[in-house]
Amino acid sequence: MKVKFIVIQVLLVLVFFFAEIGSSFSGKESNGRTAGNESNAVTLTINNNITSFEGSENLDQVIEQFRKKYEIKGISVAVTKGGRLVYARGFGHADIDQGVQTEPWHVYRLASVSKLVTAIAVMKLHEDGKLDLDEKVFGPDGILNDKEYLNYKDKRVEDITIRQLLTHTAGWSRRNGDPMFMPHQVARKTRTQLPVEVESIIEFALSRNLNYKPGSRYSYSNLGYAILGEIIEVRSGIAYEDYVNLAILNPIGVYNMQLGRSFDDEKANHEVSYYEAYNSRKVLSYSDNKEFVPRAYGGTDIYTLGAAGGWIGSPIEVMKLITAIDGRDSSPDILDPETISLMTNRGRSGRGMFGWKGSDGYGTWWRTGTLTGNAALVVRQNNDINWIILLNTSTYKRSRIHSEMSRTMFHAVAAIKKWPEYDLFDYQDPIWENQEYLTQLQNQ
Repeated sequence: MKVKFIVIQVLLVLVFFFAEIGSSFSGKESNGRTAGNESNAVTLTINNNITSFEGSENLDQVIEQFRKKYEIKGISVAVTKGGRLVYARGFGHADIDQGVQTEPWHVYRLASVSKLVTAIAVMKLHEDGKLDLDEKVFGPDGILNDKEYLNYKDKRVEDITIRQLLTHTAGWSRRNGDPMFMPHQVARKTRTQLPVEVESIIEFALSRNLNYKPGSRYSYSNLGYAILGEIIEVRSGIAYEDYVNLAILNPIGVYNMQLGRSFDDEKANHEVSYYEAYNSRKVLSYSDNKEFVPRAYGGTDIYTLGAAGGWIGSPIEVMKLITAIDGRDSSPDILDPETISLMTNRGRSGRGMFGWKGSDGYGTWWRTGTLTGNAALVVRQNNDINWIILLNTSTYKRSRIHSEMSRTMFHAVAAIKKWPEYDLFDYQDPIWENQEYLTQLQNQ
């Protein structure tokens, strides 16, 4: 029955949209560290052939020019207007060697866009009365009070709150390195085996002094969001990834976002390939003391980065999530208006926002993300338009590429005088690949 259902769906795609999508499947199975929801559903019916309206060709051209200018192998873009998905396209290649053209349903690493996912989950628990933003995190009476977290060097960690973790004001800085990207040092200090787990990374951080008094200064912290992932597990009673799926993503119809993996042979189905800048040096594998690997494939433990930067997803799925937390009346939100206001009402600097990276102070919010081999930018504009652009290539500009991504998309979107009335979300028809996982999750 399941096979018959899949065949019918694929035939519908071929007949109605003439999309040659079969050759675009990666067909790869994870043989490394796994989680239960790998590739549980895939949105295949929204493809490059169904976005067409007056002005869309100009939008296509602007994005393609940007891609060629910065020698980006592949780009996927999605735009919503009034809660409707009005534009979804892929450009270039998802995989050069295999000749796979990029589609809007291809899956990318979302990098620090994951922090927005984590912040949403924290605020959902807050709404449900399962945590208070001003609760203390560490110490005998803290949320994380297991014995491995009680041997801290700096007593000021007892003052750290959930709110401070959300706003990057907990007292850590990256002056002496980012613990989330120091697996070998963490393993030596905590006397654990590679690959190190989040618990060991937190234990390592607690063995050092804080850089600032908690609450006194902003300093961007991947560690802080990794800690939030642990808090979500404690207060929800289930795994972080499962809680996000069960409480946030599945209720709004998002089924193909998950925590990613690091190595090429661990890629999820339909996940793009990642390309580093020219002449990039190899680095020690996060899971081995001797093996040198491309930084994009094994230099970082994507799964353990988790709540701070480990999610993968397609632009279509991310846009469905953004429309559910954009605070507009055009589509229902998964969080209360007061909660969304609390997350975003932080002035022009954007510092103090929960999950989001910045704000112009007039209702436009954005979230960036960068890992070796990819970049992501999500924007909620103040004119009922949201968009995302995902790249599968590092450029010589490194994280500064976000400025060019932003400039390109803002100008391209502003040039559209009239958006279509259709909603491409109506074409979204998930094909289940792991029904067992969904059933198990719903029964928890």
